[in-house]
Amino acid sequence: MPTIEFRANEGLSGSDEVINQSSQGLSGSGIGFFGAAGALASVRLNEYQDRTFVSNAAGSATAAEIDNVKFAHTASGLISRGGVEEATINIQNIPNHKSTLNIRFTHDSAVTTQNAAIYAYDRTTTSRGPSGVICKVCNIIHPEVSTGVTGSGSSSWVTSSGSATSIACHASPGTSGLSPNTSSTSDTQHDWYFGISASPQSIGSKTEFGLFFSVEYL
Repeated sequence: MPTIEFRANEGLSGSDEVINQSSQGLSGSGIGFFGAAGALASVRLNEYQDRTFVSNAAGSATAAEIDNVKFAHTASGLISRGGVEEATINIQNIPNHKSTLNIRFTHDSAVTTQNAAIYAYDRTTTSRGPSGVICKVCNIIHPEVSTGVTGSGSSSWVTSSGSATSIACHASPGTSGLSPNTSSTSDTQHDWYFGISASPQSIGSKTEFGLFFSVEYL
């Protein structure tokens, strides 16, 4: 049977966090974006988050802190973890293991995938963008460890606001996104990686803000 998991903190040793699972101790867990002071700290209006955590659907409770990719410029992002800034670099130089989110598709049998897409929406109607927040998304394709290597993902951030702004993801990335046989890669696991950054446009928690992912498999 096919399974989709939302994961983060893919460490070089293989350790990571499954966001949408009960072990996080949260109901309906997802990703929450917060200010520099840490969990539950507000992000300033018209600025982007400084820290990212696994959170409940309302953003009122948090679990594990995860890698943060903050929008810096059309083609660059500031990577950090635990409030410790590492560097502002071109988004094509951000390694997979530093991404905000890893979406993992698994199947009992080896399959290929196609037409994978991702976008932000208001959690009610897929054609509508998130309410009161600007969401930037970039597709990260960079299996190397070094930030000195240039990957082949998005060359610039996309302002994601409903299905009309969906980001097409590469076909059949395979385990860890290595895609050894390009779009013909057949595997029991396929991994996509994304940088996600959010900026509030009004005060208050932004609960009409979700992420939609779809994929076809053969």
